[in-house]
Amino acid sequence: MQVIEHPVEKLHSALRSTRKELIEMYEKYSKEEKSFLEGCLIPGDSLFGPITIHSDSDWIPSHPEAPQDFLSFYSNPYRSTPNNDHKTIYIQTIGSFGEGAGITEQYVEWLREYCQAFYYGLVVKLLPPVTVASTNCTFRVNSNSYNLQLHAGELLSFLKKKKPKDAFCIVGITMIDLYPRESWNFVFGQASLTEGVGVFSFARYDDDFYKRSYAGRLKKAVRLEPGNYALFQGYYTPPITSKLLLRSCKTLTHEIGHIFGVQHCQWLQCVMQGSNHLEESDRRPMDVCPICLRKLQSAIGFKIADRYKALLCWIETEGGASVPHSGKPTQSFQDFRQWLCKCLNILQDEMF
Repeated sequence: MQVIEHPVEKLHSALRSTRKELIEMYEKYSKEEKSFLEGCLIPGDSLFGPITIHSDSDWIPSHPEAPQDFLSFYSNPYRSTPNNDHKTIYIQTIGSFGEGAGITEQYVEWLREYCQAFYYGLVVKLLPPVTVASTNCTFRVNSNSYNLQLHAGELLSFLKKKKPKDAFCIVGITMIDLYPRESWNFVFGQASLTEGVGVFSFARYDDDFYKRSYAGRLKKAVRLEPGNYALFQGYYTPPITSKLLLRSCKTLTHEIGHIFGVQHCQWLQCVMQGSNHLEESDRRPMDVCPICLRKLQSAIGFKIADRYKALLCWIETEGGASVPHSGKPTQSFQDFRQWLCKCLNILQDEMF
Protein backbone atom coordinates (compact mmCIF):
# COMPACT_ATOMS: atom_id res chain seq x y z
CA MET A 1 0.00 0.00 0.00
CA GLN A 2 1.29 3.46 -0.94
CA VAL A 3 0.43 6.53 1.13
CA ILE A 4 0.35 9.92 -0.63
CA GLU A 5 1.41 12.60 1.84
CA HIS A 6 1.91 16.23 0.83
CA PRO A 7 3.90 18.73 2.92
CA VAL A 8 1.68 21.01 4.99
CA GLU A 9 3.05 24.03 3.11
CA LYS A 10 1.93 22.55 -0.21
CA LEU A 11 -1.54 21.82 1.15
CA HIS A 12 -1.82 25.37 2.50
CA SER A 13 -0.81 26.77 -0.88
CA ALA A 14 -3.37 24.54 -2.62
CA LEU A 15 -6.06 25.81 -0.23
CA ARG A 16 -5.22 29.51 -0.01
CA SER A 17 -3.59 30.04 -3.46
CA THR A 18 -0.65 32.31 -4.23
CA ARG A 19 -2.65 34.97 -6.09
CA LYS A 20 -3.37 38.12 -4.16
CA GLU A 21 -7.07 38.37 -5.07
CA LEU A 22 -7.70 34.73 -4.15
CA ILE A 23 -5.90 35.14 -0.84
CA GLU A 24 -8.12 38.16 -0.19
CA MET A 25 -11.16 35.99 -0.96
CA TYR A 26 -9.89 33.44 1.54
CA GLU A 27 -9.55 36.11 4.23
CA LYS A 28 -13.33 36.64 4.03
CA TYR A 29 -13.83 33.33 5.82
CA SER A 30 -14.62 33.70 9.50
CA LYS A 31 -11.81 33.14 11.99
CA GLU A 32 -13.45 29.85 13.01
CA GLU A 33 -13.72 28.60 9.42
CA LYS A 34 -10.09 29.46 8.59
CA SER A 35 -8.89 27.78 11.76
CA PHE A 36 -10.93 24.68 10.93
CA LEU A 37 -9.75 24.46 7.30
CA GLU A 38 -6.09 25.02 8.11
CA GLY A 39 -6.13 22.76 11.16
CA CYS A 40 -7.49 19.91 9.07
CA LEU A 41 -4.41 20.06 6.81
CA ILE A 42 -2.06 18.98 9.61
CA PRO A 43 -0.62 15.48 8.97
CA GLY A 44 -2.22 12.79 11.07
CA ASP A 45 -5.47 14.72 11.50
CA SER A 46 -8.22 12.16 12.05
CA LEU A 47 -10.78 14.10 9.99
CA PHE A 48 -8.88 14.14 6.69
CA GLY A 49 -6.23 11.45 6.33
CA PRO A 50 -3.84 10.96 3.39
CA ILE A 51 -4.91 9.12 0.24
CA THR A 52 -3.83 5.48 0.10
CA ILE A 53 -3.16 3.50 -3.08
CA HIS A 54 -3.75 -0.22 -2.66
CA SER A 55 -2.91 -1.50 -6.16
CA ASP A 56 -1.92 -0.45 -9.66
CA SER A 57 -5.58 -0.80 -10.65
CA ASP A 58 -6.53 2.16 -8.43
CA TRP A 59 -7.42 5.46 -10.09
CA ILE A 60 -4.28 7.55 -9.53
CA PRO A 61 -1.74 5.03 -10.91
CA SER A 62 -3.89 4.34 -13.98
CA HIS A 63 -4.93 7.95 -14.66
CA PRO A 64 -1.92 10.18 -13.96
CA GLU A 65 -2.84 13.86 -13.90
CA ALA A 66 -1.75 17.03 -12.13
CA PRO A 67 -3.56 17.77 -8.83
CA GLN A 68 -6.10 20.59 -9.03
CA ASP A 69 -5.48 23.30 -6.43
CA PHE A 70 -7.91 26.15 -5.74
CA LEU A 71 -6.13 28.44 -8.20
CA SER A 72 -6.43 25.89 -11.03
CA PHE A 73 -10.11 25.37 -10.22
CA TYR A 74 -10.95 29.06 -10.01
CA SER A 75 -9.02 29.92 -13.19
CA ASN A 76 -10.76 27.27 -15.31
CA PRO A 77 -12.80 29.21 -17.92
CA TYR A 78 -15.12 26.22 -18.45
CA ARG A 79 -16.19 25.68 -14.86
CA SER A 80 -19.87 26.14 -14.05
CA THR A 81 -21.11 28.45 -11.30
CA PRO A 82 -24.76 28.67 -10.15
CA ASN A 83 -26.49 32.06 -10.21
CA ASN A 84 -29.95 33.39 -9.37
CA ASP A 85 -31.32 32.29 -12.75
CA HIS A 86 -29.62 28.87 -12.73
CA LYS A 87 -29.46 27.46 -9.21
CA THR A 88 -31.52 24.28 -9.42
CA ILE A 89 -30.17 20.74 -9.70
CA TYR A 90 -32.67 18.47 -11.46
CA ILE A 91 -32.68 14.69 -10.97
CA GLN A 92 -34.21 12.52 -13.70
CA THR A 93 -34.86 8.85 -12.95
CA ILE A 94 -34.60 6.49 -15.94
CA GLY A 95 -36.30 3.10 -15.70
CA SER A 96 -37.49 1.30 -12.59
CA PHE A 97 -35.94 1.83 -9.14
CA GLY A 98 -37.79 -0.77 -7.13
CA GLU A 99 -40.81 -3.00 -6.80
CA GLY A 100 -43.59 -0.46 -6.90
CA ALA A 101 -43.82 3.30 -7.30
CA GLY A 102 -43.77 3.89 -3.54
CA ILE A 103 -40.31 2.40 -3.14
CA THR A 104 -38.97 4.40 -6.06
CA GLU A 105 -40.49 7.61 -4.70
CA GLN A 106 -39.03 6.97 -1.26
CA TYR A 107 -35.51 6.14 -2.41
CA VAL A 108 -35.24 9.00 -4.91
CA GLU A 109 -36.60 11.48 -2.37
CA TRP A 110 -33.85 10.47 0.06
CA LEU A 111 -31.29 11.05 -2.70
CA ARG A 112 -32.80 14.44 -3.50
CA GLU A 113 -32.71 15.59 0.11
CA TYR A 114 -29.15 14.36 0.60
CA CYS A 115 -27.99 16.14 -2.53
CA GLN A 116 -29.67 19.36 -1.39
CA ALA A 117 -27.86 19.15 1.96
CA PHE A 118 -24.52 18.36 0.31
CA TYR A 119 -24.84 21.30 -2.10
CA TYR A 120 -26.27 23.49 0.64
CA GLY A 121 -27.73 26.69 -0.77
CA LEU A 122 -28.98 25.20 -4.02
CA VAL A 123 -32.40 23.74 -4.80
CA VAL A 124 -32.72 20.10 -5.88
CA LYS A 125 -35.87 18.97 -7.70
CA LEU A 126 -37.13 15.68 -9.09
CA LEU A 127 -38.44 15.40 -12.63
CA PRO A 128 -41.20 12.88 -13.45
CA PRO A 129 -39.63 9.44 -14.06
CA VAL A 130 -39.18 8.26 -17.64
CA THR A 131 -39.00 4.80 -19.20
CA VAL A 132 -35.96 3.51 -21.03
CA ALA A 133 -38.01 3.45 -24.24
CA SER A 134 -38.68 7.20 -24.02
CA THR A 135 -34.94 7.90 -24.16
CA ASN A 136 -34.61 6.05 -27.50
CA CYS A 137 -31.04 5.18 -26.56
CA THR A 138 -28.90 2.31 -27.80
CA PHE A 139 -28.48 -0.70 -25.52
CA ARG A 140 -26.54 -3.96 -25.45
CA VAL A 141 -25.85 -7.08 -23.40
CA ASN A 142 -22.43 -6.92 -21.70
CA SER A 143 -20.22 -9.74 -23.04
CA ASN A 144 -18.77 -10.44 -19.57
CA SER A 145 -21.66 -10.01 -17.15
CA TYR A 146 -24.59 -10.69 -19.55
CA ASN A 147 -26.40 -7.70 -18.11
CA LEU A 148 -28.31 -5.16 -20.13
CA GLN A 149 -26.48 -1.84 -20.55
CA LEU A 150 -27.53 1.59 -21.78
CA HIS A 151 -25.35 3.90 -23.87
CA ALA A 152 -24.29 6.72 -21.52
CA GLY A 153 -23.50 9.24 -24.28
CA GLU A 154 -26.94 8.93 -25.85
CA LEU A 155 -28.57 9.36 -22.44
CA LEU A 156 -26.59 12.59 -22.01
CA SER A 157 -28.00 13.83 -25.33
CA PHE A 158 -31.52 12.95 -24.16
CA LEU A 159 -31.02 14.80 -20.87
CA LYS A 160 -29.58 17.86 -22.60
CA LYS A 161 -32.86 18.27 -24.50
CA LYS A 162 -34.84 17.97 -21.25
CA LYS A 163 -32.76 20.45 -19.26
CA PRO A 164 -35.07 23.13 -17.75
CA LYS A 165 -34.20 26.80 -18.34
CA ASP A 166 -33.54 27.49 -14.65
CA ALA A 167 -31.28 24.45 -14.22
CA PHE A 168 -27.73 24.62 -12.99
CA CYS A 169 -27.53 21.01 -14.15
CA ILE A 170 -29.65 17.95 -14.86
CA VAL A 171 -28.51 14.48 -13.83
CA GLY A 172 -30.02 11.17 -14.84
CA ILE A 173 -29.93 8.20 -12.48
CA THR A 174 -30.71 4.60 -13.32
CA MET A 175 -30.50 1.09 -11.90
CA ILE A 176 -29.40 -0.23 -15.31
CA ASP A 177 -25.70 -0.64 -16.10
CA LEU A 178 -24.02 1.86 -18.47
CA TYR A 179 -21.32 1.78 -21.14
CA PRO A 180 -19.72 4.79 -22.91
CA ARG A 181 -18.53 3.06 -26.10
CA GLU A 182 -18.28 -0.45 -27.54
CA SER A 183 -14.65 -0.90 -26.48
CA TRP A 184 -15.43 -0.24 -22.78
CA ASN A 185 -16.74 -2.85 -20.37
CA PHE A 186 -18.83 -0.38 -18.34
CA VAL A 187 -18.84 3.04 -16.73
CA PHE A 188 -20.31 4.10 -13.35
CA GLY A 189 -21.31 7.46 -14.81
CA GLN A 190 -20.53 10.18 -17.30
CA ALA A 191 -20.91 13.95 -17.14
CA SER A 192 -20.38 17.02 -19.32
CA LEU A 193 -19.14 20.11 -17.49
CA THR A 194 -19.87 22.49 -20.36
CA GLU A 195 -23.39 21.15 -20.96
CA GLY A 196 -24.33 20.77 -17.29
CA VAL A 197 -25.60 17.21 -17.70
CA GLY A 198 -24.66 13.86 -16.20
CA VAL A 199 -25.92 10.29 -15.99
CA PHE A 200 -25.03 7.70 -13.37
CA SER A 201 -25.88 4.07 -12.72
CA PHE A 202 -26.23 2.47 -9.29
CA ALA A 203 -26.53 -1.08 -10.66
CA ARG A 204 -23.02 -2.16 -9.62
CA TYR A 205 -23.57 -0.94 -6.06
CA ASP A 206 -25.73 -3.98 -5.36
CA ASP A 207 -23.58 -6.46 -3.39
CA ASP A 208 -24.82 -9.30 -5.62
CA PHE A 209 -24.01 -7.65 -8.96
CA TYR A 210 -20.77 -9.57 -9.57
CA LYS A 211 -22.19 -12.96 -8.55
CA ARG A 212 -23.16 -15.49 -11.18
CA SER A 213 -26.53 -15.78 -9.46
CA TYR A 214 -27.29 -12.05 -9.93
CA ALA A 215 -30.95 -11.81 -10.91
CA GLY A 216 -30.27 -9.19 -13.59
CA ARG A 217 -28.12 -11.51 -15.72
CA LEU A 218 -29.57 -12.50 -19.09
CA LYS A 219 -28.94 -15.72 -20.94
CA LYS A 220 -26.09 -15.54 -23.41
CA ALA A 221 -28.43 -16.61 -26.17
CA VAL A 222 -30.67 -13.54 -25.84
CA ARG A 223 -30.97 -11.84 -29.21
CA LEU A 224 -31.24 -8.08 -29.16
CA GLU A 225 -33.25 -6.20 -31.71
CA PRO A 226 -32.93 -2.39 -31.97
CA GLY A 227 -35.84 -0.69 -30.28
CA ASN A 228 -36.97 -3.82 -28.38
CA TYR A 229 -37.35 -1.97 -25.10
CA ALA A 230 -39.73 -4.63 -23.79
CA LEU A 231 -36.62 -6.24 -22.26
CA PHE A 232 -36.56 -3.42 -19.72
CA GLN A 233 -40.13 -3.92 -18.54
CA GLY A 234 -39.91 -5.59 -15.15
CA TYR A 235 -36.10 -5.68 -15.41
CA TYR A 236 -34.47 -6.60 -12.11
CA THR A 237 -33.79 -3.83 -9.60
CA PRO A 238 -31.85 -4.49 -6.38
CA PRO A 239 -33.44 -4.12 -2.93
CA ILE A 240 -33.00 -0.67 -1.37
CA THR A 241 -30.53 -1.21 1.47
CA SER A 242 -28.60 1.21 3.66
CA LYS A 243 -25.35 0.37 1.86
CA LEU A 244 -26.93 0.94 -1.56
CA LEU A 245 -28.30 4.30 -0.38
CA LEU A 246 -24.88 5.34 0.93
CA ARG A 247 -23.11 4.33 -2.28
CA SER A 248 -25.74 6.12 -4.36
CA CYS A 249 -25.44 9.34 -2.34
CA LYS A 250 -21.66 9.21 -2.68
CA THR A 251 -21.73 8.68 -6.45
CA LEU A 252 -24.41 11.30 -7.09
CA THR A 253 -22.57 14.04 -5.20
CA HIS A 254 -19.18 13.05 -6.64
CA GLU A 255 -20.38 13.28 -10.23
CA ILE A 256 -22.26 16.56 -9.72
CA GLY A 257 -19.00 17.91 -8.27
CA HIS A 258 -17.43 17.43 -11.70
CA ILE A 259 -20.13 19.63 -13.24
CA PHE A 260 -18.95 22.40 -10.89
CA GLY A 261 -15.48 21.92 -12.38
CA VAL A 262 -13.97 20.01 -9.44
CA GLN A 263 -11.50 17.43 -10.76
CA HIS A 264 -10.50 14.17 -9.10
CA CYS A 265 -8.86 14.98 -5.77
CA GLN A 266 -5.26 13.96 -5.08
CA TRP A 267 -4.71 15.95 -1.87
CA LEU A 268 -6.43 14.16 1.00
CA GLN A 269 -9.11 11.52 1.51
CA CYS A 270 -12.08 13.01 -0.29
CA VAL A 271 -15.32 11.98 -1.97
CA MET A 272 -13.91 13.59 -5.14
CA GLN A 273 -11.16 10.95 -5.43
CA GLY A 274 -11.42 8.90 -8.60
CA SER A 275 -12.28 5.22 -8.47
CA ASN A 276 -11.79 2.41 -10.96
CA HIS A 277 -13.68 -0.25 -9.03
CA LEU A 278 -16.18 -0.75 -6.23
CA GLU A 279 -13.62 -1.52 -3.53
CA GLU A 280 -11.83 1.77 -4.24
CA SER A 281 -15.14 3.65 -4.34
CA ASP A 282 -16.06 2.23 -0.92
CA ARG A 283 -12.75 3.52 0.52
CA ARG A 284 -13.65 7.10 -0.33
CA PRO A 285 -15.20 9.14 2.50
CA MET A 286 -18.61 10.73 2.15
CA ASP A 287 -17.47 14.34 2.09
CA VAL A 288 -14.97 16.65 0.43
CA CYS A 289 -11.54 17.56 1.82
CA PRO A 290 -10.81 21.18 2.87
CA ILE A 291 -9.38 22.11 -0.55
CA CYS A 292 -12.39 20.78 -2.47
CA LEU A 293 -14.70 22.25 0.17
CA ARG A 294 -13.33 25.70 -0.62
CA LYS A 295 -13.97 25.09 -4.32
CA LEU A 296 -17.64 24.31 -3.65
CA GLN A 297 -18.02 27.12 -1.13
CA SER A 298 -16.65 29.66 -3.61
CA ALA A 299 -19.25 28.53 -6.16
CA ILE A 300 -22.27 28.32 -3.82
CA GLY A 301 -21.50 30.62 -0.89
CA PHE A 302 -22.61 28.51 2.09
CA LYS A 303 -21.41 28.73 5.69
CA ILE A 304 -19.39 25.60 6.44
CA ALA A 305 -21.13 24.85 9.75
CA ASP A 306 -24.59 25.29 8.18
CA ARG A 307 -23.74 22.74 5.52
CA TYR A 308 -22.50 20.20 8.08
CA LYS A 309 -25.67 20.73 10.14
CA ALA A 310 -27.84 20.09 7.07
CA LEU A 311 -26.04 16.80 6.34
CA LEU A 312 -26.31 15.75 9.99
CA CYS A 313 -30.02 16.60 9.98
CA TRP A 314 -30.53 14.42 6.90
CA ILE A 315 -29.01 11.43 8.71
CA GLU A 316 -30.95 11.99 11.93
CA THR A 317 -34.36 12.75 10.36
CA GLU A 318 -36.66 9.79 9.69
CA GLY A 319 -38.25 9.54 6.27
CA GLY A 320 -38.32 12.53 3.95
CA ALA A 321 -40.43 15.52 3.02
CA SER A 322 -42.85 13.57 0.83
CA VAL A 323 -42.66 10.27 2.75
CA PRO A 324 -42.31 11.37 6.40
CA HIS A 325 -43.49 8.14 7.99
CA SER A 326 -41.01 5.81 6.30
CA GLY A 327 -37.81 4.63 7.96
CA LYS A 328 -34.74 5.93 6.20
CA PRO A 329 -32.03 3.17 6.28
CA THR A 330 -29.12 5.20 7.67
CA GLN A 331 -27.22 2.41 9.47
CA SER A 332 -24.32 2.71 7.01
CA PHE A 333 -24.15 6.50 7.60
CA GLN A 334 -23.29 6.32 11.30
CA ASP A 335 -19.53 6.74 10.83
CA PHE A 336 -20.28 9.79 8.70
CA ARG A 337 -22.63 11.06 11.40
CA GLN A 338 -19.86 10.86 14.02
CA TRP A 339 -17.46 12.58 11.62
CA LEU A 340 -19.91 15.46 11.09
CA CYS A 341 -20.33 15.83 14.86
CA LYS A 342 -16.54 16.10 15.25
CA CYS A 343 -16.39 18.78 12.56
CA LEU A 344 -19.15 20.79 14.21
CA ASN A 345 -17.58 20.41 17.65
CA ILE A 346 -14.30 21.80 16.30
CA LEU A 347 -16.05 24.72 14.62
CA GLN A 348 -18.06 25.49 17.76
CA ASP A 349 -15.03 25.19 20.04
CA GLU A 350 -13.25 27.78 17.90
CA MET A 351 -16.12 30.23 18.55
CA PHE A 352 -15.63 30.27 22.32
